[in-house]
Amino acid sequence: MTRAFGFRVATLLAIVLLLAGCGRNMVDQPNLRPLQGSEFFADGAGMRPPLEGTVSRREGAVDPVFLTGQGAGGLVTELPVELTLELLQRGQERYDIFCSVCHGHTGAGDGMIVSRGFPAPTSFHDQRLLDASVGYYFSAMTNGFGRMYSYASRISPEDRWAIAGYVKALQLSQNATLDDVPTDVRLELENSEGRVR
Repeated sequence: MTRAFGFRVATLLAIVLLLAGCGRNMVDQPNLRPLQGSEFFADGAGMRPPLEGTVSRREGAVDPVFLTGQGAGGLVTELPVELTLELLQRGQERYDIFCSVCHGHTGAGDGMIVSRGFPAPTSFHDQRLLDASVGYYFSAMTNGFGRMYSYASRISPEDRWAIAGYVKALQLSQNATLDDVPTDVRLELENSEGRVR
């Protein structure tokens, strides 16, 4: 009985000591508010400048072209990311979620809300938009265009580039001719499916 009593007393004492350590002393300790001055540092500022070589947690060491779609000569004509099948698939997924409601699944400007009475956007297959650079589409998503509001807060830059790449691929798929198919692929298709028309 004395061992059990001793164990209970030790457990109770441990709980009391743990609870005694709890309090508001961590909240009430001296601290500085943002941009508040301090006599502790020689420059009188409480906020310390970042160390040399510090990388921003928000933007990191990212090329501004990646975040804006603008290069030295204006809107970029090439994707600043590697064009892969995975990128296009991600772009298609994001396009279907965010863009197809207005622009339609083929980019013709016949999405669901257009069928409900919303004014139709210009078709991506209009010559002006066929000639537009990939940076144009990134910029339109980032800054908004006409009735379209900015998607910068809704779609990450990576996904905006994926969508821009997908839109260019969508345009190519809807406006391609047999001459656009590489010769080796065309021969393979002719051999596997018979004659291509």
